[in-house]
Amino acid sequence: MPERARELGALALALQPDASRLTLPRFLDDIAARHGERVALRFEGCDLSYAQLRAEARAVARGLVAAGIARGEHVAVLFANRPEWAICALGAALAGAVVVPLSTFATPAERAFLLAHSDAVALLYQRALLARDFAAELRAAPRPARLRLLACWGEQAFPRAAGANVALEAELEARAASVAPSDPGLLLYTSGTTAEPKGVLHPQRAPVIQSWRFAELMDLTPDDRVLSAQPLFWTAGIAMSLGATLAAGATLLLQESFEPGAALALIERERATTLHAWPHQEQAMAAHPEAVRRDLASLRKLEFTSALAAHARLERDEWGIYASFGATESFTLASALPARAPAAQRRASHGAPLPGNELRILHPETGAQLGAGCEGEIALRGPTLMIGYWKQPRAAAFDTEGFWHSGDTGWLDARGRLHWRGRASGMIKTGGANVSPLEVEAALAAFPGVKSAHALGVPHPALGEALVLCVVLSAESPRGAISLDAVREFLRPQLAGYKLPRALLAFAAREVAYTGSQKVALAALRERALERLAAEGTEIAGHRYGSERRSR
Repeated sequence: MPERARELGALALALQPDASRLTLPRFLDDIAARHGERVALRFEGCDLSYAQLRAEARAVARGLVAAGIARGEHVAVLFANRPEWAICALGAALAGAVVVPLSTFATPAERAFLLAHSDAVALLYQRALLARDFAAELRAAPRPARLRLLACWGEQAFPRAAGANVALEAELEARAASVAPSDPGLLLYTSGTTAEPKGVLHPQRAPVIQSWRFAELMDLTPDDRVLSAQPLFWTAGIAMSLGATLAAGATLLLQESFEPGAALALIERERATTLHAWPHQEQAMAAHPEAVRRDLASLRKLEFTSALAAHARLERDEWGIYASFGATESFTLASALPARAPAAQRRASHGAPLPGNELRILHPETGAQLGAGCEGEIALRGPTLMIGYWKQPRAAAFDTEGFWHSGDTGWLDARGRLHWRGRASGMIKTGGANVSPLEVEAALAAFPGVKSAHALGVPHPALGEALVLCVVLSAESPRGAISLDAVREFLRPQLAGYKLPRALLAFAAREVAYTGSQKVALAALRERALERLAAEGTEIAGHRYGSERRSR
């Protein structure tokens, strides 16, 4: 059987069964052909149709070609949740470039690393966001050697070209036609177990497969109006919010930055049917005074466990997608059940491997494959898995059979459904974002009075995990000499806001346990940290530790 036919059969994509069209340029052509004048994006009262989205993206693509951007070069985009993100990302893809989405949360120092490490030759960006002046920050920063084009949206020099140039149009058509599903498409950065973010290089097919797939899984239709608080520069925003909405022919309601009161007003005004938000964002919305005054009954595709469920008057658990498992490396979910699957099934596991994916459970020490019911490390192979880590050898990402070892633990039941247990690595997932403890610890290395610093994730009902910084004081530092505010101010220029600690616990050297090699025993430190948080009644993002014990 030809390779393409095998791939097609394995994917079982009802909305796009032609595996040759699983590229970003063809995805844009397909959604525009299907949905034409329907509203694709609505932002601040202005609509952009599917046809207009394609036309705007092609104008940017022609501009990039005219500016000398070659096929396969890397183009970075720095936008919040605005139509320009989709226009510029899809425009760069049409020009044959690899798209490098940059986080608007990143500090100037973090962004400088991403631009240099990614080998981006162009950066398309918005001038400002809230209190951030990106244009001024970029002017003040040294330009990476390979970065030859900085273009601010709205300025006359921004690369956009009309369609009258026959040569440009022909070159654009040739580039789009030459892109294959297996070609590099996106380079995304994620925190992991290293001190610096990893570049995750994905093939063209990964975001496209997931876009068509999640439109089906989430039961989206052209009548849906989707509000997303997920940033478009991470995989969930790209595939589950933007991509799936466009694949379904629905309308994505864009809010440049999340603010709970404004989000509630937008749901009521636009009659949003679907909400994509992290639990802590839903909790912020539910706790907002406007929640009881707004009509949220239009929200029918919302998790029954959401803090907003009562306000939306959900009476039964009829829809949900969070019984699932995935990562940036798998371009969101690798296992899941359809959102309309019976609630009892969705609550019982973290889903079945999605079509084309293979999951294995490996012994944590020997690497041997384990049978049903045995817990070990989750390994994955499949069509939406990354090509590899940028500038790292293939062996750093995959074993000899092509499986990626996730660092997460779990087990498969007799039906092949996954039961996720947790992370074997020290990586912290807070508010939907990954944070490397080593990155936080390295940034604090020069802080005075600290012998060692240890970033830990502790359970939190809304954030998933809260980042708590435990510092072992040097001999000359008395307890109380180091404050959370001082540490956060020290780290703020170096780290994005979501990477800053939510609480600080100081320990004398004699108060912590050590391993035989004289390293701090992290498991014991985590237990001590939880005890201290509970004993001191520490409050983090609306949750007071120890309150459950006292209420009993």
